[in-house]
Amino acid sequence: MIVRKTRAAPREDWDARMVKDLRASGANAFTPYEIDFFFTLPDEQACTSLRGRLEAEGFATDARDMNEHAEGISLHASKRLRVSVSEMQACTERFQALAAEFGGHYDGWTTDKSRT
Repeated sequence: MIVRKTRAAPREDWDARMVKDLRASGANAFTPYEIDFFFTLPDEQACTSLRGRLEAEGFATDARDMNEHAEGISLHASKRLRVSVSEMQACTERFQALAAEFGGHYDGWTTDKSRT
């Protein structure tokens, strides 16, 4: 019985937990915050392509080579957005698909407010 209840209960995903933590730290749902998104890409060509798409949508981007222990390029994109569970889940879904399109990986998001 307990197992069935646990399975039936909606799982709180990472985006929902992050938004919940932001709200608990005093973030306002109507205030846009600078959101940082992170990607790992296999090479410069993939990075340049994804970077171009994001910049066309108003994201500021920067990239750097990974350290000596990991191959690839780390891409950071940022933009001021309002933070809601549904919007951040949509970003995650979209960015996972975009990263996969270029042979990379979407690593998640954060904001200065969540680091305080």
